[in-house]
Amino acid sequence: MPEPLDAALTEVRALLLDPALTRAVAAGRRRGQRPSVVRAELRPVTLKAGPRLQISTSDGARLYTRNVAPGTAADAAVDALLAEPFGNWHVETADTTLQLRVTKSGEAQVHRAAASRPAPEAGGHDRAKDYLLDPGDPIFAQIGGSAAKRRQVDAFLRALAATLPDDLTGPLRVVDLGCGNAYLTFAAYRYLAQRGLEVELVGVDVREDQRRRNTELAERLGWAGRVRFVAGTIADAVVEPAPDLVLALHACDTATDEALARAVRWEARWLLAAPCCHHDVAAQLRSRPAPEPYGLLTRQGILRERFADVLTDALRAGLLRLHGYRAEVVEFVDSRHTPRNLLIRARWTGNAPAEGQRAEYRALVDQWGVTPRLAALLSEPSA
Repeated sequence: MPEPLDAALTEVRALLLDPALTRAVAAGRRRGQRPSVVRAELRPVTLKAGPRLQISTSDGARLYTRNVAPGTAADAAVDALLAEPFGNWHVETADTTLQLRVTKSGEAQVHRAAASRPAPEAGGHDRAKDYLLDPGDPIFAQIGGSAAKRRQVDAFLRALAATLPDDLTGPLRVVDLGCGNAYLTFAAYRYLAQRGLEVELVGVDVREDQRRRNTELAERLGWAGRVRFVAGTIADAVVEPAPDLVLALHACDTATDEALARAVRWEARWLLAAPCCHHDVAAQLRSRPAPEPYGLLTRQGILRERFADVLTDALRAGLLRLHGYRAEVVEFVDSRHTPRNLLIRARWTGNAPAEGQRAEYRALVDQWGVTPRLAALLSEPSA
């Protein structure tokens, strides 16, 4: 239920100046207004001179950090930030998590939760986990999901946060391809909406029963007008209008290629895909001898499978670069949580390939004699 903004910001101020503060972030902007910085982060630090409140602000290009002393200096710094027309505040203390979003009408939507108490980590360190989406958020009571799944989703959201510009404004059209039970779909919507963005999100899964289940969940959460689901294949499901952001979490084998190909055809501005199961190129490597002198790479089954994973994702990133994207492959979650922990992250630039990129890709494909599924989907010449 909306609350008066002044009263909510007074509560935020008290938490920011509380000695129990652990972290706070302000971002986004209110309707028709623009803060002087795109993001601000506050956290307590201990210096030789004593405890300080560290304030880091970003103008979108550079990060500026200063440390202010408790008392008058901290009060003034906090008041100055609260006077900025940020659209969102996320504040964590040892006991409380508060999330504030300023509505279009200038009121505050506030979610409050008790701080989670995670079990001590190996080695005896009882360190609070820094989540983008509070594990106590009410949506988890609806969507469920194991602790491992929540860790994967939170890690994916961190990669998403690092990909989108801090000063991004809506509307933002998003599609989650191969959404399954829609853990990522719902969590992504929650996170993006809390950033103050106007989000329209479509989840695609081949199963009609999943579509019905996920649609019912969206209705229970009160998001039916913004989060919808369609049944169909990744390659053919009707998604209109074309999305700005494409997500694909662990779409199996060539389903990841289908997700990447659709993103390219849509010219989606951003793409995040965590691949799963690289059977296609692995089968091609089994069917022919490796080029010299790389026989040792593929002679043993376990090494061949792992090399196929690396080769597949390297070729995927290379193809995205040939089609106007700036692409990178990064680790998005610790391998102890899932062995499928790589993420292909890409941003549309529309630029032609840099000199040598096409030749580099062709040389790799020709040397290994493979035909990547993504190349076929994008009508690239095969080996």
